[in-house]
Amino acid sequence: MTLNRRQFIGTTATMAAVLSAPMVRAQGKPRVVVVGGGAGGATAARYIAKGSKGAIDVTLIEPTRKYYTCFFSNLYLGGFKEIEDIGHTYGGLAAGGVNVVHDWAVGVDRDAKTVALAGGGSLPYDKLILSPGIDFVEGAVEGWGLSAQNAMPHAYKAGSQSELLKAQLVAMPAGGTFAMVAPPNPYRCPPGPYERVSMVAHFLKQNNPTAKIIVADPKPKFSKMALFQEGWANHYEGMIDWIGDDFGGGTVSVDPNEMTISIDGEVTKVDVCNVIPAMKAGRIAEIAGVTDGNWAPVNAADMSTKADADVYVLGDASSQGDMPKSGFSANSQAKVCANAVRGALTGSKVFPAKFSNTCWSLIAPDDGVKVGATYEATPEKIAKVDGFISQTGESSDLRKATYEESEGWYTGITTDMLG
Repeated sequence: MTLNRRQFIGTTATMAAVLSAPMVRAQGKPRVVVVGGGAGGATAARYIAKGSKGAIDVTLIEPTRKYYTCFFSNLYLGGFKEIEDIGHTYGGLAAGGVNVVHDWAVGVDRDAKTVALAGGGSLPYDKLILSPGIDFVEGAVEGWGLSAQNAMPHAYKAGSQSELLKAQLVAMPAGGTFAMVAPPNPYRCPPGPYERVSMVAHFLKQNNPTAKIIVADPKPKFSKMALFQEGWANHYEGMIDWIGDDFGGGTVSVDPNEMTISIDGEVTKVDVCNVIPAMKAGRIAEIAGVTDGNWAPVNAADMSTKADADVYVLGDASSQGDMPKSGFSANSQAKVCANAVRGALTGSKVFPAKFSNTCWSLIAPDDGVKVGATYEATPEKIAKVDGFISQTGESSDLRKATYEESEGWYTGITTDMLG
């Protein structure tokens, strides 16, 4: 399966046409509040506002004025992108009829159907869509907490953390050591940590070729494992030491003050340590009372929560079945949700839910790989229908084409999200 920008936007145009079907106008405008302006929330807000042609009052609550995509942030670390390349504003959404409120959502009253804001006051809703991304499980890595994120960045929420990790890479002494603590399942973007290892290795190969990389991983295997290991052997031989659970990768502690990492009792002094801890749904989902303690269980047909039919959860924060936690997944889920919400509020036609995902990863210049699948809604979950993955030993021309395909997708999805 291949996907270029024209095909991606063509798919988007088809969905937009679906959402422009004749509507049934109620007395007064129904209100939709969306919390979180990432791949899920921004897409849902835009599609509901655009598809309803003003018949639905759509408000997006997002504290930051600039959204930095976590997808492609690894390419910034590798030197393939500038930080400005992955930063996007919300002006296009506002121009498209979405009321963009830059504030924190700090409370949800599901009985009164209101969302409280940190700046004071609250917003009423008929339908609430939560797309808050991830938060971290405190204490998941012994010795690390959010108070240590400046010393040992996670960089798994893009922006200032990405810039900090890049600055630490630049400042590494010659022959220094970069360590990563990889997360347990499930987590945002399954290939993400290993693309990051590849991009860090690329940067160090160019700027600090005697440096070493240690990866402590609590998992015995990971997404695209054979592809990454092939790439590491081809491009970064002798630089990367991956330590899986079988060799103590799951028994890890860190000391941010001493800049050390202990793997199965063996303490190593490091120069940079990227700690990616266990994850859970963003805090507002927990506040709303729609999580199971970690993630928010949803109905596959429309992404509504099991706890409340008028609250929907998209993307990384949801527990939905077989889809990975990725930007592509969130965008796909948002379109299904937008169609369902608009149908519920205006009486327009609701189409059967179908989902898709592709995760691209860059291993080295012009060496891109991918994995993806299509999915359908079942009563139990979002279920995988079929899938595809790059193969080891592929030609350099195919790998280059895969990377170029990812570039087209990035342009397409950010336009699709934000207008």
